[in-house]
Amino acid sequence: MASNGDSPNRRSGRIQAPARAAEPHRLDDMDRKILGALREDGRLTIAALAERVGLSQSPCWTRLRRLEEAGLIRDYVALLDHRALGIPDVVFVEVTLDKHDDSVLEAFGTEILRIPEVLEVHLVTGEYDYIIKVAVSGTAHYERFLREKLYRLRGIRQSRSVFALRTLKQEVSVDPVAIARQAP
Repeated sequence: MASNGDSPNRRSGRIQAPARAAEPHRLDDMDRKILGALREDGRLTIAALAERVGLSQSPCWTRLRRLEEAGLIRDYVALLDHRALGIPDVVFVEVTLDKHDDSVLEAFGTEILRIPEVLEVHLVTGEYDYIIKVAVSGTAHYERFLREKLYRLRGIRQSRSVFALRTLKQEVSVDPVAIARQAP
């Protein structure tokens, strides 16, 4: 069992993802409270987490381990302030590929993941094949990203870029307590 000073992220480091895709799990209110508390502050110690959700440490620890092992907690991370790092601009890039066979999709996926400015990549339905979220320090940096990185990837037919002017909401996961309140 963790000591009072251990936080989940220092205690366990990276969580191993389950071998198969995470399936929906039945969660009770206490599980949701634990997930919600960690969503707000992933550095909570077991003692602080237990106090926040109204459990003693041992049952809290047991539930936390079960949630981790079930794949409900994928990882513990630090959210960096891109503005403070000098990379304040976010660009959403829509990309269409020339072909859609498995080898082209796999090659594009492998190559796009290697680019450090790329924060997220989503295979989507609709007019474009992918939506890519990119962090850059300004328009000159974005131009370099396009010319030196994105446009050098094989298989791209076209792209369209949209600069985010302001972020109104940014979450890394849903609030499990709020979602449960909205369920039918």
